[in-house]
Amino acid sequence: MFEPVAQFAELIFEFLRVQLTIVLTYPFAANQRIFWLYLVTSGILAFYVFYANAKSNPAESLSLRAFVGFLLPKNIWKTTSAWLDIRYFFFHQIFRLVINVTFLTYVLSVFFQIIAGDAEPADVGGTTFDVHILDIALATAYMFVLIAFVDFVSYATHYAQHKVGILWEFHKVHHSLEVMHPLSNYREHPIDNITYSMTTGATYGAVMGLASNLFGYLPSMPQFLGIPVLMFVFNIMGYNLRHSHVWLRWPGRWSMLFASPAHHHIHHSCHPDHIDKNFAFMFPFWDVLFRTYILPETNKNVCFGLSPHYVNEYKSCLGIYFIPIRNALVKIFK
Repeated sequence: MFEPVAQFAELIFEFLRVQLTIVLTYPFAANQRIFWLYLVTSGILAFYVFYANAKSNPAESLSLRAFVGFLLPKNIWKTTSAWLDIRYFFFHQIFRLVINVTFLTYVLSVFFQIIAGDAEPADVGGTTFDVHILDIALATAYMFVLIAFVDFVSYATHYAQHKVGILWEFHKVHHSLEVMHPLSNYREHPIDNITYSMTTGATYGAVMGLASNLFGYLPSMPQFLGIPVLMFVFNIMGYNLRHSHVWLRWPGRWSMLFASPAHHHIHHSCHPDHIDKNFAFMFPFWDVLFRTYILPETNKNVCFGLSPHYVNEYKSCLGIYFIPIRNALVKIFK
């Protein structure tokens, strides 16, 4: 009688063990945002900000202790919001892995087959990346086109999440952050994950299918540590400072070409001038084009959260999961 229950419990335990093991290896996986190298380069850029601030203010100390205090300020790590992010990271990532694999892979395959025919993406041979100039040029162009197109669709999806009431109830979870640190990046509702997996999966599949039809094969994008070079550059350029207190803005018009951490800080700010701005992920060009771009020189008016007077209702991992569902159902049946 109890044998089926025991077997089911054993399967659940094994599933959780495997998923947790994968999550614990994030710092050693180059396709994860908290890969150790991305954290190190973010720390180096944070030191540059710390050094520049200290040099401009002679009263500031340049000691190692002062830098650690700047990098890990007590006023952030004393908040319940910061520690909820840490708990939720482990709670949610176990299920997010399944969501991403299921939806992203399936939708990518479906759209690839719609465009390219019956073949699976893996069945279409790619180029061997070598020193031939034409192969290099084609692979590099393909990388930029594919990632730029996915970035545009991500921009449109992100815009919809802010403007469509039902989607906002789920995306609001990510904007409920009162303070930010690298693990805050992972405070997302599963519906958000499904939405992005489906839209980006469809985009990847469509572009890859078109490339297959056009060239008869899929160009092999130049890669480093197993990920496209362009994504690698984006990640080492302070990606983990996007969700942090460290304000880093690229100089001049460079900030319009490649997203800086400051670009995303403004998106999270609840100051009236910053609401519904800076939706782009990698290329702020989309914000400039659709007039949602704003990036001041300093973070004087930046304030994280949904509003300065908002009483945060997300106090637990289960609350983050179920409160948006309740609020969305209220809107649907209102």
